[in-house]
Amino acid sequence: EVRLVESGGGLVQAGGSLRLSCEASGFTFGDYFIGWFRRAPGKGREGVGCLSRPDGDKYYEDSVKGRFTISTDNAKTAFLQMNNLKPEDTAVYYCTAGRLPVACGDWNSYDYWGQGTQVTVSE
Repeated sequence: EVRLVESGGGLVQAGGSLRLSCEASGFTFGDYFIGWFRRAPGKGREGVGCLSRPDGDKYYEDSVKGRFTISTDNAKTAFLQMNNLKPEDTAVYYCTAGRLPVACGDWNSYDYWGQGTQVTVSE
């Protein structure tokens, strides 16, 4: 069974940090592109960034560049380190995995999706 399970969300004050984890199972994690998305209250889903394979290059949306970092343990877990959080980062965050080269910010170009984890940033 294929699964992506996010964890690490929570409530944090502006300027704080959180580290989200995405544990994968049921597929060869190292062969898959990894994407992170979010959906803020009342807004559409947007891409946060992605990690490509096999080169491991990373791409970020402008709104999070310099604050968020995608990484993996090269085994089965991806991470999203989020620093200097802002209230506008409040959202449900999702990880995704895609076997073929993906369009980084295109939710539908991935094959698997997690259930999401809530991140709330207070003033």
